Amino acid sequence: MKVFQQPKKLIYIIGILLYLISPAPANGKILELRSPDKKVKLQLFVDSQIQLSILLNGQVILDKSPISLEINGILKSPKIKDYFSQSIQEQVVPVVPTKNAEIQNHYNELSVEFQGNYSLKLRVYNNGVAYRFQTSFKKEIVITGEKAEYNFPESHPVYFPEEESFFSHNERAYLLRNLAEIPEESFCSLPMLIAPEDGTRILITESDIQDYPGMWLKGTSSNSLHAILPHASAEETQENDRAVKVTKRESFLAKTKGTRDFPWRVFIIGEDDKSLLENELVYCLASANKIENTSWIKPGKVAWDWWNNLNVYGVDFISGLNTDTYKYYIDFASEYGIEYIVLDEGWYELGDLLDINPDIDMEELFAYAKTKNVEIILWVIWKTLDDQLEEALNQFAEWGAAGIKVDFMQRDDQWMVNYYWKISREAAKRELLVDFHGAYKPSGLRRTYPNVLTREGLRGLEWNKWSDVITPTHNLTIPFIRMVAGPMDYTPGAMVNAHKENFTIRFSRPMSQGTRVHQMAMYVVYESPLQMLADNPSNYLKEEECTRFIAGVPVTWDETIVLEAKIGEYILIARRKKDDWFVAAMNNEIETELKLDLSFLKNGKYSVEQFQDGVNANKYASDYSKSKETVTNNSIINIKLAGGGGWIAKIKPVDEGFYP
Repeated sequence: MKVFQQPKKLIYIIGILLYLISPAPANGKILELRSPDKKVKLQLFVDSQIQLSILLNGQVILDKSPISLEINGILKSPKIKDYFSQSIQEQVVPVVPTKNAEIQNHYNELSVEFQGNYSLKLRVYNNGVAYRFQTSFKKEIVITGEKAEYNFPESHPVYFPEEESFFSHNERAYLLRNLAEIPEESFCSLPMLIAPEDGTRILITESDIQDYPGMWLKGTSSNSLHAILPHASAEETQENDRAVKVTKRESFLAKTKGTRDFPWRVFIIGEDDKSLLENELVYCLASANKIENTSWIKPGKVAWDWWNNLNVYGVDFISGLNTDTYKYYIDFASEYGIEYIVLDEGWYELGDLLDINPDIDMEELFAYAKTKNVEIILWVIWKTLDDQLEEALNQFAEWGAAGIKVDFMQRDDQWMVNYYWKISREAAKRELLVDFHGAYKPSGLRRTYPNVLTREGLRGLEWNKWSDVITPTHNLTIPFIRMVAGPMDYTPGAMVNAHKENFTIRFSRPMSQGTRVHQMAMYVVYESPLQMLADNPSNYLKEEECTRFIAGVPVTWDETIVLEAKIGEYILIARRKKDDWFVAAMNNEIETELKLDLSFLKNGKYSVEQFQDGVNANKYASDYSKSKETVTNNSIINIKLAGGGGWIAKIKPVDEGFYP
């Protein structure tokens, strides 16, 4: 398969080589750059160090913050050689659209060249700011340090996904703290959210990480957060088939080529919570698509085996890790138009991807799936895959596998970041989809390799198997933070539902907190082009009405409108696929009432098929009701949500009286 770098398609470029002050400014000047709508202003201060500030509507939201890159052990005082600005407006068309089929990418850019073969590129959008370093050395360089000290004018509340070490799945709780109360020993993974009381939101993350470690942030017991990055691995210990821990680190972050771009440091800015859900900067800042033929990349839903422990019933065979059970999953998927099933842990002997479970006939299974128009995704441990990469991927392709679910990486040092790129590239060569689990946050790789459809890196439904921390409040927090970085494989779809007072932790027969429709609404609220149905087919077959509906919810979207949203409390969101709209609401543990104003619809009549919390859903979480009605764009629908509740609807134009 041919791999290439797709060029940018610019609609127009305004003001290329538009000098701001002079062709060769003296140090000590302040360079300024505004967003296209003039609301966001970036100030760059260059004297003995480089500092930047960000203002929104004239108010400082990021105070003078030093940034630098230490190359080959040397950190020189910055001296500007030249700089220029330009305004870009382009249309980005995602191969796999998770929010919108077209993204308007409009920004103003400042490029500053310094003595010493490095430069700084900064972009200001209406909804964010990003910067990256660039180097232009002929030989390989060693990055011995990077400084990013982000200073804020006040001790704002922050959502802090505190970590314990660099060895992590990044599956953390978002702790709401005051910035100045975060001690120096506390640090977090990204993204993390600054949430001032005036409503301004600042989400910090990164994009386009290549051949370089990921960034984390630590507290300082002040109004400041400092970047920390894992140094390159010098020695490792493999504890089992999946846990490979760094036991000794190098004195540097990365050895890398001398001429290159470094990751974008991204400040996503919003004046309210809704704007976070609409933001697509991480995707826009990533490198363009490298896959020439993308016709084989098919998003879809997946019948998943692991969460429900293959615990099917009402069948005439012994359920478990065997051919008959997986045929049952295939039959279920085929009946409901579900594109994929996944074979999770147990289909191979751990440590050897070519040593197949003798109770599973892979050739028979793949042949059977083909007759049912269902494809198979294979779960793998990352280390075993790396050890057997060529032969394993070739075998998967020969079987006709649709993709791989790669698990337990738990690191984002330079080597591991490169591993993600290698797997994405090698999978693309064989037309295999990729789902990364045990993973760090998304950082735009899905744009460069659109076969990477989703990833974990969050506390999802699986946590219900061993804890009670996946609460409705948690479910109403992650879309505003983790999902802003990219799709999340939360794996929704529990058909056994309970409120906290009668929730039970059960590994083999798990349940969820919140109502039935809370789970159903996730199929619209949560973005994942490879979306799981986590419960077992036997439960879904008992719940035909709910199952048929969620199986018909798309996984990619042409348009997204966030109607109402407040972090940790409620979401009301509408997404369009062709002429059909899907609308969903979710809330935390407190009963909520929302009004759905349908004025976003075009003229005409529409039929609405809706699921809502039942009248007894506050006592019996699985209680729901279904109804249908006809509406126009003048209609308003009253939505009443139980505690931990949900609402979901399909709004379809009626042929008579519909005007596209």
